[in-house]
Amino acid sequence: MSDKKRMTPEAAARIQSAEAKRNGGKVKKGSFASKAQKAAAKNVSQSDSE
Repeated sequence: MSDKKRMTPEAAARIQSAEAKRNGGKVKKGSFASKAQKAAAKNVSQSDSE
Protein backbone atom coordinates (compact mmCIF):
# COMPACT_ATOMS: atom_id res chain seq x y z
CA MET A 1 0.00 0.00 0.00
CA SER A 2 1.27 3.47 -0.79
CA ASP A 3 0.63 6.43 1.43
CA LYS A 4 0.32 9.21 -1.17
CA LYS A 5 0.02 12.79 -0.05
CA ARG A 6 -1.82 15.41 -2.07
CA MET A 7 0.12 18.39 -3.34
CA THR A 8 -0.85 21.48 -1.37
CA PRO A 9 -0.56 25.08 -2.59
CA GLU A 10 1.97 25.73 0.18
CA ALA A 11 4.21 22.83 -0.90
CA ALA A 12 3.95 23.85 -4.54
CA ALA A 13 4.93 27.41 -3.64
CA ARG A 14 8.04 26.15 -1.80
CA ILE A 15 9.04 24.04 -4.81
CA GLN A 16 8.43 26.90 -7.23
CA SER A 17 10.38 29.34 -5.06
CA ALA A 18 13.38 27.02 -4.87
CA GLU A 19 13.41 26.53 -8.64
CA ALA A 20 13.07 30.25 -9.29
CA LYS A 21 16.01 30.99 -6.97
CA ARG A 22 18.15 28.49 -8.89
CA ASN A 23 17.14 29.83 -12.32
CA GLY A 24 17.34 33.59 -11.98
CA GLY A 25 13.67 34.02 -11.08
CA LYS A 26 12.32 31.83 -13.86
CA VAL A 27 10.30 28.62 -13.71
CA LYS A 28 10.37 26.66 -16.95
CA LYS A 29 7.21 25.37 -18.57
CA GLY A 30 6.87 21.63 -17.97
CA SER A 31 9.23 21.64 -14.98
CA PHE A 32 8.49 19.77 -11.77
CA ALA A 33 7.61 23.09 -10.13
CA SER A 34 5.02 23.91 -12.79
CA LYS A 35 3.55 20.40 -12.53
CA ALA A 36 3.39 20.73 -8.74
CA GLN A 37 1.52 24.04 -9.09
CA LYS A 38 -0.98 22.44 -11.49
CA ALA A 39 -1.52 19.47 -9.16
CA ALA A 40 -2.08 21.76 -6.18
CA ALA A 41 -4.65 23.80 -8.09
CA LYS A 42 -6.44 20.62 -9.16
CA ASN A 43 -6.47 19.30 -5.59
CA VAL A 44 -7.89 22.57 -4.25
CA SER A 45 -10.66 22.61 -6.86
CA GLN A 46 -11.50 18.96 -6.13
CA SER A 47 -11.73 19.59 -2.39
CA ASP A 48 -14.00 22.59 -3.02
CA SER A 49 -16.44 20.44 -4.97
CA GLU A 50 -16.64 17.68 -2.33
